Amino acid sequence: MLALPMSPASAADNLSLNAGADGSSKASGSSYGNVKDGNTGTYWAPGSTTGYVSVKWGSATAVSSAVIKPASGGGSISAWRLLNADNGAVLASGSGSPSTISFSSTSLKKLTFDITSASGAPRIAEFETYSSGGSTPTTSPTTPPTTSPTPGPTGNPGAPTGSWPASAGSERISGTVTVSGTFDGGMKTYCCIGDGSQSESQDPMFKIANGGTLQNVILGSPAGDGVHCEGTCTIRNVWWNDIGEDAATFKGTGGGTSYVIGGGARSGSDKTFQHNGNGTVSISGFYLSGSGKLYRGCGNCTNSYQRHVKIDNVLLNDIDMIAGINSNWGDTATITRVTVSNSSSVVACGKYKGVAKGSEPTYLGAGWNDANCKVSQSDITYR
Repeated sequence: MLALPMSPASAADNLSLNAGADGSSKASGSSYGNVKDGNTGTYWAPGSTTGYVSVKWGSATAVSSAVIKPASGGGSISAWRLLNADNGAVLASGSGSPSTISFSSTSLKKLTFDITSASGAPRIAEFETYSSGGSTPTTSPTTPPTTSPTPGPTGNPGAPTGSWPASAGSERISGTVTVSGTFDGGMKTYCCIGDGSQSESQDPMFKIANGGTLQNVILGSPAGDGVHCEGTCTIRNVWWNDIGEDAATFKGTGGGTSYVIGGGARSGSDKTFQHNGNGTVSISGFYLSGSGKLYRGCGNCTNSYQRHVKIDNVLLNDIDMIAGINSNWGDTATITRVTVSNSSSVVACGKYKGVAKGSEPTYLGAGWNDANCKVSQSDITYR
């Protein structure tokens, strides 16, 4: 195959030429580095019909467009996403094979081209990146709306004690309460919705719109599918009498950070906080008693994302795992100041291999002080 030379102008402007590269998997005879070598005669292909390849820099770099150049002989791309791999935000997405992908200028260290559907294993010759425009812009991708990140909440929840708050009264609801702005429940108990089972088809008790805050609420039992955070949100001083399926599910795909500050939950059998979208979930000052996991990044949702969790200053009683993440997707868990009781064999950071919807993730084992599991033995206190 003839390697097409790059023009001096495009070679000078292509940020990928000075970047590193990695990815999810690679077919025999291909290499991640081939997408940034300036040679269209070499290529990267995933080990299956889907996968991702990334270009990365040692310091934050402003990027506003990418050019994907396919190589001949591979499968056809049906759907794709372009991700800010620093925080998992979806910068652009579309169907078919893209050419030039333009998006708002973003400062990042790592940019990922993710093939989510294809016929056969596609071959990517070059993954070029530019700070403004591209070499030959031809198409505009379908770009999802970007959610505004929730500002970091102020106020220290203090160290959790394990004591449960008294209810200031009760409010019976018959359907999902939609929260836009701030909803303050005045420490009343809200009940009831759903059947108390592990069914994921139940409606949530509260649905928080992007940027919203739910605070000072006690969820009675049954609480359906708990709380759904549709974008970024803040959940402050919220208590679950019975976790049911999940206490809260974070669904936003526009990046940013959602916060759980203070509060507590009890009587769960699996996960407490489920992270289906992307971005970061920050959990601080929280008390959990009797559950499988405090946090789990979804390992087999319809769409796979890179996810991050930060856990600090929490008290956990009788649980199996603090955080479960998908290391093959680049997830991270940062865990500090955790006190654990009645859980001598608790796993601090469990690594899984995330898979496509319809399959079950594979547990890979616990991690300590590595690229995915940012936690030391000294961060966990047992009593």
